[in-house]
Amino acid sequence: MTFSSAPTLPAVQSAVGYAGDISPEQAWAWVQSGEAELVDVRTDAERAWVGFVPGAHPLAWKQWPGMTTNSDFDAGVQALGAGGKKLVMLCRSGVRSIAAAQRATELGLQAYNILEGFEGDPDDEAHRGTLGGWRVRGLPWQQN
Repeated sequence: MTFSSAPTLPAVQSAVGYAGDISPEQAWAWVQSGEAELVDVRTDAERAWVGFVPGAHPLAWKQWPGMTTNSDFDAGVQALGAGGKKLVMLCRSGVRSIAAAQRATELGLQAYNILEGFEGDPDDEAHRGTLGGWRVRGLPWQQN
């Protein structure tokens, strides 16, 4: 599998309220080695329409419509972290995943935010999917 080049970042960047921020490549390395579980905190609609990472655990942080916090999040993330593995949180751009990582940490889990998210930041034309993110970096993903 070919990965696009990315700037060299420390394995973990410090953060407040959760274990830290990591690159998409670091998250994938941890998942492949069995050190971590990948938790996709985007909505069901985002995963269905935009794409998803095979093998990731779908557990929305907020639900569409209305973007209200998922009442099943706490139980779901506790079940995923019960084995003591790191949890790496993925959302669209790396914002909701911070909140999800903070909540998982409050619940006593070791949780990280994946920088850039699945689609990365918007470009000059307000389009996502060209400036960073899981997909642009050539990591595994599928689309329905």
